[in-house]
Amino acid sequence: MKPKVIITASIVALLIVACGSPAATQPPEPTPDVAAVRTSAASTVVSQFTLTAAAFTPTQPPPPTNTAPPEPTATATQPPVAVVTNAEGTNIPLRDKYSWDVATVDVTVPDNTIMSPGQEFVKTWKIKNIGIGTWGEGYKMIFSYGDKMDGVAQPLTAAVAPGEEVEVSVAFKAPSLPGTYQSFWTLQNPNGVAFQGNDGKVLYVLIIVQ
Repeated sequence: MKPKVIITASIVALLIVACGSPAATQPPEPTPDVAAVRTSAASTVVSQFTLTAAAFTPTQPPPPTNTAPPEPTATATQPPVAVVTNAEGTNIPLRDKYSWDVATVDVTVPDNTIMSPGQEFVKTWKIKNIGIGTWGEGYKMIFSYGDKMDGVAQPLTAAVAPGEEVEVSVAFKAPSLPGTYQSFWTLQNPNGVAFQGNDGKVLYVLIIVQ
């Protein structure tokens, strides 16, 4: 009987050793790292915000093609036309002008021609149309200033186109008193506008009455 008891006690002792308490045999669980947990959570939040921003960021349109705008079409412009105002207050385009050659302008009665008191004579000038309009009906010589000497302008006998020359005349009567007399004349168009010649000058006759 004694051997059986000894074997039974040995078996019980082995079972007790093999089935010891869990607390004595399993290793302790590690303590969580709070800083690592916070860092991981923060990284997750940042990643979520990044994905959300990418989802809602509008797509940028492609940059415009670098093409130059078309060149504006050149438009021919007319030079401004000078105007003058007549007695009625109407602006009239200044289309008329004349010039002359000093060597040929005096066709008759050169300067300082001697006249007797009351002598009648006709002064003729040669001038050139350098305007842009044709002189025709309504164009005439008019008195400008000085001694009129009963001057009467002679009508133009033909149309004068731009670039053409023409002779214009005025009939005079010498004053009765001796002296030197000078009369200035110019042209006027059908609109009642007087126009001038070389450098704004006008035609004149100069006589000496003796």
